[in-house]
Amino acid sequence: MTDKHLSTQFDAELSGISTRVLEMGGLVESQVSQAMYALANFSGETATQVLKQEELVNRMEVEIDRDLSGIIARRQPTARDLRLLIAVSKSIANLERVGDEAARVARTVQRLINTGVSSRLRLPVADLQFEADLATAQLRKALDAFARLDTERALEVLKQDDQIDQEFDGLLRKLITYMMEDPRMISSSIDLVFVAKAIERVGDHAKNIAEAIIYIVKGTDVRHSPMDAVEDAIR
Repeated sequence: MTDKHLSTQFDAELSGISTRVLEMGGLVESQVSQAMYALANFSGETATQVLKQEELVNRMEVEIDRDLSGIIARRQPTARDLRLLIAVSKSIANLERVGDEAARVARTVQRLINTGVSSRLRLPVADLQFEADLATAQLRKALDAFARLDTERALEVLKQDDQIDQEFDGLLRKLITYMMEDPRMISSSIDLVFVAKAIERVGDHAKNIAEAIIYIVKGTDVRHSPMDAVEDAIR
């Protein structure tokens, strides 16, 4: 078999892996959206569907990781190709955790339904939806950057991460106010604090994927680096 044929086959394998990562990303993005729909509408049926999808996400992670190990063993890639495979492994781990966060929201919905829901609970749900919209937009942008190996797009994700953190802090203050005003809201508000934290973590996982993209393209690990150092790395 010629070197050219081996190279073409290797490229096809890398392309196939990347496509499956994007499929996994689309699935977990849908999970988050469905989990928030379940919360906004107190839909136990939708929450159950989110939990069923978690099994598929977990299976996809295991299968992609297995194929990555096989490619590394057979091809012994070097330089950028090896960075790509390492970054893909990290990215699917982050996507799997996004699915975990969506499942956490779904389980919270089930618990709220089982314990009875106050009509006042609908007020902070709208704020949670706004935070979730920010987080899913970040995830979508990170996946787009992954598809294109676009470091500028990845940089945008990193720069916008603080916005989700600020939204979480504002939600936390609002929920604390609800609990102080009406002790009957304490249990439900605590549940929503965990939902808000789960959404914030979705944004964190999008940020991790963006950092992995910069590592693929530039070979520089920008985790825990100040923004000016990240900008220097992608120039």
